[in-house]
Amino acid sequence: MNPRERLTATLNHRPPDRVCVDFGATMCSGIAASTLGKLRKAVLGDADHRIRVHEPFQMLGEIDEPLREALDIDVLALMGRKTMFGYENRNWRPLTLFDGTEVEVPDGFVITEDENGDWLIHPQADRTAPPSGRMPKGGYYFDAIIRQPPLDERTLDPADNLEEFGPLPEEEIADFAGRAGRIATETEYGAIISLPGCGLGDIAFVPGTALRRPRGIRDVEEWYVSTVSRPDYVHEVFRRQTEIAVENIRRLGQAVGDRVQAAFVCGTDLGTQRGPFISPRMYKDLYRPYYRRLNAAVHEHTPWKTFKHCCGGILELIPLMIEDGFDILNPVQCSAAGMDARELKREFGQDLVFWGGGVDTQKTLPFGTPDEVYREVRERIDIFNEGGGYVFNTIHNVQANTPVENLLAMFRAVRDSVP
Repeated sequence: MNPRERLTATLNHRPPDRVCVDFGATMCSGIAASTLGKLRKAVLGDADHRIRVHEPFQMLGEIDEPLREALDIDVLALMGRKTMFGYENRNWRPLTLFDGTEVEVPDGFVITEDENGDWLIHPQADRTAPPSGRMPKGGYYFDAIIRQPPLDERTLDPADNLEEFGPLPEEEIADFAGRAGRIATETEYGAIISLPGCGLGDIAFVPGTALRRPRGIRDVEEWYVSTVSRPDYVHEVFRRQTEIAVENIRRLGQAVGDRVQAAFVCGTDLGTQRGPFISPRMYKDLYRPYYRRLNAAVHEHTPWKTFKHCCGGILELIPLMIEDGFDILNPVQCSAAGMDARELKREFGQDLVFWGGGVDTQKTLPFGTPDEVYREVRERIDIFNEGGGYVFNTIHNVQANTPVENLLAMFRAVRDSVP
């Protein structure tokens, strides 16, 4: 099989010739730029190559074509043009990270330093706007800076939490279609499109890091409290956001068609290490009406399978997600309560494609030995890939400071799993 055929078979629960592999196709299945630089040097030996930081919030690196081929990766990304900080990935320039890694960033990656030497990144490359992200000196990632203005219950307007959502401009629809067309005609890769504006309450987006001066409820704690204390407000935000997203899905479906195979719908986390942090009853009330509409729109207007990212122990919520139309679950956090790999495959493997879960990024991959990594990867592939329905990836992104020897062991295990 070629990569596209392999992904298509996998998404339709047919056994592929080997396990399908993704690294870099979503914001939740990538590799930290500093780690990626070490991996690329170990695999290809090009010491002068600079990794491009295409996702600045998590500082994820772009996997280029030579490395993609060397690692037998099957899936390409089709993401929006703008990053989490509101600038586009273009006009690349060199930058040295705190740990000495030489990378490239776009000219929109505009940072200043505070008195502690922390990096402060400004939204939309606008130095006159208050910074929306902070990377502590010596750190690896940005944290969102909360810029919520004082709340006045009398004037609180759901429209303020919808500033970053709206109908996609025609040129952006055309851009998605053009890139999808090039993937389909110039490569043999599969592809997943990241749908704009579908992340209902995704806490990574709530602070409005891409906005110059966000309005509305933008504090993380305040947002979570509001799901209980201001349910009407949150429902109205979700209702309007869903209306916008459904129309964008329809237009994207017409423009992109079958040139991609899957769609990243929502990345809202609903679980913790110990279990879900909302009850099934609250899930049904707060999310179900909108998830059903989003999934129905994708399935009505496109041939794409729908992808739900949700960290943590969410065993009780998985049947509800299936009922609501999700086809793919990521990152499959097997280290969390109730998320045993064999049980998940046995209970839900007929209904869900598992995308991730290949090795523990909290313990085994960063802190284990290469042999421990190798054994865990082989075991997870044996479990999840039986009968198809599995895309190999780690449990969420590969983090900074992950030993390159462990990454090489991971990819060796993937290769050795070929029947």
